[in-house]
Parts: sequence; C-alpha cells; structure tokens
Amino acid sequence: MCPLRPNGKHALMMRWIKRIIAVAVVLGLAALLGWAVVHRPPGSPGSSPANASGKKQPAAPVEVAPITHGSIEQVRTFSGTLEAPAAVTVAPKVGGRIERLTVDLADAVTRGQVVAELDNDEYQQQVLQADAELKVAQANLAEARSGMAIAQRELQRATTLQERGVASDAQLDTAKSLELAKEAAVAVAEAEQTRAEAALRAAKIRLGYATVVATWAGGDDQRIVAERFVDEGDTVTANTPLFSIVELQPIQAVIYVTERDYGLLQSGQHVKLQTDAYPGETFAGRIDRIAPVFRQASRQARIELSVDNPDLKLKPGMFIRATTVLQTIDNATMVPEAALVRRNDRDVVFLVDSSGKTVSMREVTPGIRDAGRVQIAGGALEGRVVTLGQQQLDDGAAITIPEPLQPQEAPPR
Repeated sequence: MCPLRPNGKHALMMRWIKRIIAVAVVLGLAALLGWAVVHRPPGSPGSSPANASGKKQPAAPVEVAPITHGSIEQVRTFSGTLEAPAAVTVAPKVGGRIERLTVDLADAVTRGQVVAELDNDEYQQQVLQADAELKVAQANLAEARSGMAIAQRELQRATTLQERGVASDAQLDTAKSLELAKEAAVAVAEAEQTRAEAALRAAKIRLGYATVVATWAGGDDQRIVAERFVDEGDTVTANTPLFSIVELQPIQAVIYVTERDYGLLQSGQHVKLQTDAYPGETFAGRIDRIAPVFRQASRQARIELSVDNPDLKLKPGMFIRATTVLQTIDNATMVPEAALVRRNDRDVVFLVDSSGKTVSMREVTPGIRDAGRVQIAGGALEGRVVTLGQQQLDDGAAITIPEPLQPQEAPPR
C-alpha cells in the first residue's frame, strides 16, 4: 500500500495547479475587458458618454482657435538646375599651330573679339603667290589688248585698200582672222585675270582665318568663356574646338512639373529662385517657355525660366529652388492645420458651440494649405475649432477650455 501514497499526493497537487491557472486566466480576461472599456475611443461602437456606473464622461480639456477669413495663396516650390540660354563653340576654319590665346577661362568676350591666333606664315606665302599670279594675268591682258588694237588697225587698213582695189580679198580675210584671234586672246586674258583675282581673295580669306574671332547671332554682345580646350603651342586642324562661350545674362533655369501643377502655370508668371551658393538671397525670374508634351518616363513637363543675373552670380549647373504662386483665393474660410483630423476616412473638424461647452463634428473639404492654415472649400464656417484634444471627442461631446496661464509677476528685489 505504501507505493500508492506518492501517487495520491501528486494528483492532489496537479488539481491545485489547474485551479490556480484557471483563476489566473479568468482574472487576466477580466482585467483586459476592463481596460478595453475604460480606454474605448469616443465614437466607437458601443461607446457612450456614460461610464459603467451610469455617470456622464467628464468634459475633455481642449485647445481651440478661431476660424478666420481672408486671402490665401497656393505656393509651390520646385527644384531644378541652371543652364546657359545660349552657347557657342569657337573653332578655327583652318589648321595650324596656336601662337597665342587672348582669353582664358571665365574671361568676358565681346562679339567679334579676337580670341586666338594661328601660325600664318604659310597663308602669307599663299597671298604673295596669288598676288604675283594676278600681276602676270594683268600683264597678259594688257598684251592681249595691245595686240587686238594692232589687229583692228590692220583690218581697217586692209578694208580701205580693198575698197580702192589695191588689196585683194585674201588679204582682207587674213586681216579679219587676225583681228578675231586677238579678240579671243583678250577674252582669255580677262578670264585669267578674274581667276587670279579670285585666288588672291581666297588666299587673303585663309590668312584671315588664322586669326580666330568669336562671333554669334542674337543675344547679348558679351558672353563668358565657360571652357578652354587647347593651350598655346598646340597644333589643331580645321574645326577643332578652342573655347566654349556661354551667355549668362539672363540665365536660364529648368524645372520639371507634374500634371497636378502643369495647368496652373503660364508664360510670364513670376518666380523667386534661391540657391545654396548664396543663402538668404533671392533672385527674380519669370516663366519663359512651357513644354507642350510630358516625358513618358517621368510624366513631367519641362518648364524654362528666364532669370535676371546682372552680377553674373548664377552659373550653369547650379541647383536651384523655384517658388511661385499657383493660385490665390480671396475671402477664403481658413482653419489651423492642427484642427483637421481624419475620422472614418473623412476629413472633419470639431466646431465649438456658442456656449463653449460642447462641440459638433463637421465634415469638410480641405483646399489650399499654406503656413499652417487650411482653406475649407465649399462651406462657410464661423466661430472656433478644436486644435488639440480631438482624440477624446465625438459629435456632441462636452469640453472645457482651460484659461490661458497668466505670466507670473517678478518677485520684488
């Protein structure tokens, strides 16, 4: 019988452990249920202003602010970059060795200014040779004209003698043939002179190309050297880039906008620009061109701005922030942004009644947001709204508005 005692004690112990666990589970469930009842948010199913004992919920302390009326602006800031509105690459039209560069990086260049000079010895020799050939052609022309004059006199004398019966018809024909040959020689000499003159002009033009001039069409008469690609002493071929010259006044800013803002922008609209290169400084600009198409990859449209840059502070490639007013609404109804809350996927505000003791929940349609204010579209609101403590409120809930703390008087010294 002794082996049965340990089994009886063990069974009794297990029954006590099960009772303790059951009691603990019941107490835990009761505590969880009580916590859920106490902390049930206002407006939830089954909630009621009265608590379990039938007493009403105490007035919730809140902060309020007045509903205001006035003008509000929809301001949008876009990021973008600066670009040169115009750029020209200066290159020689002939090849040669660079003897001198007259400008360098960041130098100002005036339209028609000489920026480089090439070795022109070869081109000078070509001019001298063409000039000599022209002189030979001129001499040949003079000789041909002299021969034609003699032939014309011979023809005239043969004609007179033939009329008198002294010269035969054969002699007259010979004189005519000689005169025609001299006329042809004059024509050839004139053509040779014309060709020599053209060759001389071409040689002088090539000689002029050895002096490289910066020129461009339209825009401002002064631009800036943005890049230099060669050094003095380099040998270049025709059309080798020497400099990149850009226009900086006015400078161009480029931003990209989405469909939401595209329709609110128009040419001539004023824009304020800022850049990290000059903190606290604002530059004036305006919308110059609006792209008529959207990029398929980004679904954005290109907007080009013209920005005044009289001191040439702004440079191509700088990052900018462009701020503009998309639209302005006068006599708008506005509430503080903190007054707007979401309830059941709706935007609502809590209006304070005239007594300041209760609130009513009103669904609203938010409009423009600016500087902590929200425009309420499609409805007129008056009075005050709750800006802090809305999580404790429901439609018709009681509130209390604490009096603002008065500044304490400084203790007498």
